[in-house]
Amino acid sequence: MSEDATVVAAKRQLRAEAKARRAHLSVAERSAGAAAVATHGLGFLSPVGPAVVSGFLAIAEEIDPAPLLERLDREGWRVSLPVMLGKGQPLLFRAWSPGAPLRTVMWGIREPDDTAPTVEPDVVLVPLLAFDRGGHRLGYGGGFYDRTLRQLRQRKPVVALGLAFGAQEVDAVQHLDYDERLDWVLTPEGPIRCSV
Repeated sequence: MSEDATVVAAKRQLRAEAKARRAHLSVAERSAGAAAVATHGLGFLSPVGPAVVSGFLAIAEEIDPAPLLERLDREGWRVSLPVMLGKGQPLLFRAWSPGAPLRTVMWGIREPDDTAPTVEPDVVLVPLLAFDRGGHRLGYGGGFYDRTLRQLRQRKPVVALGLAFGAQEVDAVQHLDYDERLDWVLTPEGPIRCSV
């Protein structure tokens, strides 16, 4: 088995374990986690902000960034959400404010409609299944955020900020050359600066 195939197999196994670990969190724990993340805000990113931030809307048992996005909107950040253009494509970002209309696309993901203006974020909030302190994350396997972060980072400085419950931290996430690192992870316990 090649090194790449070994890493892909390790990711597959960790993905299943991480989904199970996250599913064990109660509704109350998930709600409290979302509130705690919002309480932290993004002040630790200073001097970045208020700027353009791309959030996401939670699916399944993901930590819910909605309270944080509402706070950022009140603080003057320009909030946006990702839009999927298709398999193998980077994400596009459209301006959005809490309460604005959304459409539901595949996997139950909600996106702004085509009338919302496109923007380029300075901070990208990234969903994940698992992370390590080196900034490696385990996503769902589609590569959307890796392609997007690579493209954005070729144009300008961008902060990649994973949002997660503390229970999603692992010692090490297997990664390949095309996997983009996170700069920070924000958990209910507080922000974690990822080290190289």
